[in-house]
Amino acid sequence: MLTFGIEEEYFITDLHTRSLVSQPSAAVLAACRQAIGQGFAYEMFQGQIEVASPVFKASNEATDYLATVRHNLGRSLADFGLGVVCAGSHPLAAWREQRSTERAHFQQLFDDIQYVARRSVLCGLHVHVEVPASVDRIAVMNQVSPWLPLLLLLSCSSPFWDGAPTGFMSYRQAACDEWPRMGVPEHFTDWAAYLRYLALLQRVGAIKADGNGWWGIRPAARYPTLELRMTDACPRLADALALATLFRVMVTHACALENPGAEFTAEARWLLKENRWQAKRYGAAGTFALDDQGTMGTAEQWLRQAEHTFATTAETMGEAALFGDLRRLLACGNSAVDQLHCHATAQASGADEQACLRQVVDRLLAQSCGGD
Repeated sequence: MLTFGIEEEYFITDLHTRSLVSQPSAAVLAACRQAIGQGFAYEMFQGQIEVASPVFKASNEATDYLATVRHNLGRSLADFGLGVVCAGSHPLAAWREQRSTERAHFQQLFDDIQYVARRSVLCGLHVHVEVPASVDRIAVMNQVSPWLPLLLLLSCSSPFWDGAPTGFMSYRQAACDEWPRMGVPEHFTDWAAYLRYLALLQRVGAIKADGNGWWGIRPAARYPTLELRMTDACPRLADALALATLFRVMVTHACALENPGAEFTAEARWLLKENRWQAKRYGAAGTFALDDQGTMGTAEQWLRQAEHTFATTAETMGEAALFGDLRRLLACGNSAVDQLHCHATAQASGADEQACLRQVVDRLLAQSCGGD
């Protein structure tokens, strides 16, 4: 069984104003560190923190760990009149008011990327899955990549940004496209080609380290893993765990193939990019290319195609319930659907725009620490 790890990013939120805290006190950050433990990490902005999990061997380990982290974090922050929002964007975050974290790595990002970095007040769900040393990680990446928009559409949780609806179900992914080396990776034929790419970009001064490729999927620089980065942070822990499991199943399936990635042609990459557009713009309401013969389908049809492809692997891994969980997620709606419904309900009751957004934040606060 391949080992895995999960990273979640969180917004520290004022329970009175429902806004993102721009400069949490040292006491607040110390409480966060104590609540999370060894997995605590700073993020780009002072009002963001990250949990980087230990290495897991089974889903129940991830469930127990992240449920405990979220519970402890919510309880600790409540003592300061604060809460935690786990979502791709914060509906009431004013990006101009945010303060960067004073660490050399982040300061270098802000110096290099400038306003694009300063506007990137966003949170993601990242999943690392081990790839055996005998298997080419780029080949596995190529095999899995066409499915990335399916993972994205299930995770969408960023329909609001800077206090307004964006028209996107994942505005986070739209914002990511402003960065260099984000979104869909370049087309590498194998690991050797990937190393040539890194060497070239370092030689010409475009990047300073191997980890400066921030694509939606990438070989991790520090670990022998393939890292999923395209997915939005999920308020509902069950959604995050289901997506992590689906990615694990996809990687496990790819590693077992005789020649993974062999069918990842230029045409497949073109369709990947178009499907990603549909996913970030429309979420589960998009229309997706299911093959290169012109077959278009709904998110439900694409999920059925995934079940047909991966169900046997999931069962072998002890994850027979996975696709039932994903069907329920799709039927109930991803977080973006839920947030927009909450906003529309508040609007219909006569609430003004700020009050509508506060109700959305209240829902995210409750879900992020264990509510439904």
